Amino acid sequence: MMRIQKILRAGVAGAMVSLIAASAYAAGGAAEKMTPDADVAKLPGVVLKQKLADGLPPSIKSSGVLKVATDLTPPISFHGEDGKLIGIDADIAAALGVILGVDVEMTDVGAGAAIVPSILAKRFDLSISGINDDPELEKQVDVIDYMYDATTIMTIKDNPLAIKGMEDLCGKKVAVPVGTFQAKMVEAASAKCATPVNIMSIPKMPDVLQAVRTGRADATVNGYATSVYTTEHQTGNGKGLQALPDIRLAVGYLGMLTAKDNPQLRDSVVAALQQMVDSGAYETIMKKWSLGPLAVKTVKVNDAASMPAD
Repeated sequence: MMRIQKILRAGVAGAMVSLIAASAYAAGGAAEKMTPDADVAKLPGVVLKQKLADGLPPSIKSSGVLKVATDLTPPISFHGEDGKLIGIDADIAAALGVILGVDVEMTDVGAGAAIVPSILAKRFDLSISGINDDPELEKQVDVIDYMYDATTIMTIKDNPLAIKGMEDLCGKKVAVPVGTFQAKMVEAASAKCATPVNIMSIPKMPDVLQAVRTGRADATVNGYATSVYTTEHQTGNGKGLQALPDIRLAVGYLGMLTAKDNPQLRDSVVAALQQMVDSGAYETIMKKWSLGPLAVKTVKVNDAASMPAD
């Protein structure tokens, strides 16, 4: 069993993140209506639950549309070859639309730092974007914990610098997404180094991975789910990447976000997700994207503090 370390409690720095988010949001894509692919549509549990549809907030029932924010982190959410949003989140979003009886419009907001401000500003009703839950985040929004994740280190294939842990990043060039939990981890590790980490903060996850592929960065500290998927399904130009399998840090939840003043939506989404879990549809989607071990058995809300420490 790999060693589990306590999640770093990384909050969102309001003014700076809002500024970053404003530009990132402007650079995001258009809303895309999510309809389930045939393999998802036929799953047990992906059926209308009228009681849950009736429990949605009046504004969503009136419009018939659930507005969802995401950003690109394969296999959580990313663009397929045809430009369509695909991944775990796309499949779950489409299934939620069926269960709740609404159209789901999903928008790539351009960068993870845009997600929280976009929910607080009511641009979107919900985010489905694989954001790491932590107690500081829960002070700002409600977090629906819908899958597990951890953190690992990624290097180019064969790990030529023989990186074995966070301490080996000292003096190295490490790419991280702006404003993320993993960025905070690298900052904390750098503070312990005799030679600090050269931290490269990059807005979009695909560009973080590309920085390592092309040699601009020596490594990235990244979500375990993304790292495992990327190792198995190489994309992009440059050298291949690999996750370091013996490094599994900061085990915790990934969460969907809703506004604190929107408990009706939160509770409807939790119940719809639990319907998917109980029917087996959710686990099937997770296995489809090679992440079955990260599936939750019960959908919880604001549960970050329960995760195990050292």
